[in-house]
Amino acid sequence: MNGKLSRDESGASTELGYIFTFLLGVLFLSMFSVWAFGLETSTRENWNTTAVDVNMADLAAGVERADLASREDSSIRYAEVVEWRLTEADESLFVLTLDDEGLHLDHPENKLDRDVSISATGAGTYDGRMTLSGITKIWIVHDNGVTYLAAKRPDF
Repeated sequence: MNGKLSRDESGASTELGYIFTFLLGVLFLSMFSVWAFGLETSTRENWNTTAVDVNMADLAAGVERADLASREDSSIRYAEVVEWRLTEADESLFVLTLDDEGLHLDHPENKLDRDVSISATGAGTYDGRMTLSGITKIWIVHDNGVTYLAAKRPDF
């Protein structure tokens, strides 16, 4: 074996091509992961806002039914449960309030705040403030001339 060292550089361009192809693949995969993350985030945010809107509409409809019952008889007792659909947001930060102007949902993430008007035509007043931490059922109660929100079923 007579070995002679030669300066063959013909394989260098092939190696550089492999490196650039690898880097191009990394770039495409990075761009795809950023796109997929953005898509997932917007889908989650859309679900949150839709779930909050539907929840508030269900609660407002329940308050309207309690108002209707209170107009039938001044001594009536009425209770209805509304299921709260869970969201990706931190439920312990939601504060739900009922007053003469409507239902108000407050959350530190302001895009989840909601105000829903009610007719306020019931025979009585409105009261109620609750934090939605761990709550999946909200009771709408009319008793003794007051329509209010409760986390537990009333005793009547």
